[in-house]
Amino acid sequence: MNQLLLDLARPQPPTLNNFAAGHNGELLALLSAWLQGTTSERCVYLWGVPGSGKSHLLRALAAAASAKGEMSAYVANSDALAQFLSSPPAWLAVDDVQMLGAEGEVMLFSLLNRATQGDLRLLLSGSNAPAGLEVRADVRTRIGAALVFHVQALSDEDKVAALCGHASERGFDLSHDVAEYLLHHGRRDLPSLMVVLDALDRYSLEVKRPVTVPLAREVLQASRDSAQ
Repeated sequence: MNQLLLDLARPQPPTLNNFAAGHNGELLALLSAWLQGTTSERCVYLWGVPGSGKSHLLRALAAAASAKGEMSAYVANSDALAQFLSSPPAWLAVDDVQMLGAEGEVMLFSLLNRATQGDLRLLLSGSNAPAGLEVRADVRTRIGAALVFHVQALSDEDKVAALCGHASERGFDLSHDVAEYLLHHGRRDLPSLMVVLDALDRYSLEVKRPVTVPLAREVLQASRDSAQ
């Protein structure tokens, strides 16, 4: 059980491959093409509700660019953004732009201008479509000129399908009853669900019991106990 608790504390790093696309297939294809250099976009803006996967995609893109040997960074506040103002990397992912504050918006405006000159690629995220962003007007205008995608949150059916598909990749069948139990009795965001599912699979092999609702209950209870 100790190993199980360690497994639950180690979420998988976000990648483009482990992002459950749902209705976001076009966006995922665009980001992959962007990394491969087959599209000339300099700035892409993602917006959507919390939990829709925006941060996952920003972190995944930065990691994928770094894996290709290109300088990249993920930032989520104005202090982190400041260090890249004078010498930005080739790829810069800036999360929750509406939270940057006045100084951060000045820096972002400068970086948006650099991106239009062709020496920087920006992937940005925010809570609203550009017209509804609570940022200074010139920043809002620049973001509105970017390629804009609304990141669609996964439905419960999408999450169940993603869990069943992930289980199949790991070599076991996940019943809909177990998938539904995980969805309704633990954290509902997909990364957390995947962590629990991976731990459940390993625990099932360790105790030589099939993946059932009672076993899932044990795993979720262990997670709750460790958090107390």
